[in-house]
Amino acid sequence: MTIRIEVDPITCEAHGLCAELLPERITLDEWGYPIIDGTPIPAALHDLARRAANACPTLALSLRAAPAPEPEAPRRPRTTANGSGGAVRERRSRR
Repeated sequence: MTIRIEVDPITCEAHGLCAELLPERITLDEWGYPIIDGTPIPAALHDLARRAANACPTLALSLRAAPAPEPEAPRRPRTTANGSGGAVRERRSRR
């Protein structure tokens, strides 16, 4: 399961405990409020993320299931105006 950590900025009171418990994903701004790395949390950090969320004095942190990444659609080769896929030559008129 892929999870993300989120912060409720209204509830947060900038205690900073979350950044101490999960420095891999949370840093603090100049006022002590958390800046959350929005990337999915790897399985190796799930326990630490739960610990940080449970330890928050104001319960401002929550863990959410992250949607599975969508596979990239195959890319079609670019074609040019003449449909050749190669460079387009300019034709010079002879006078």
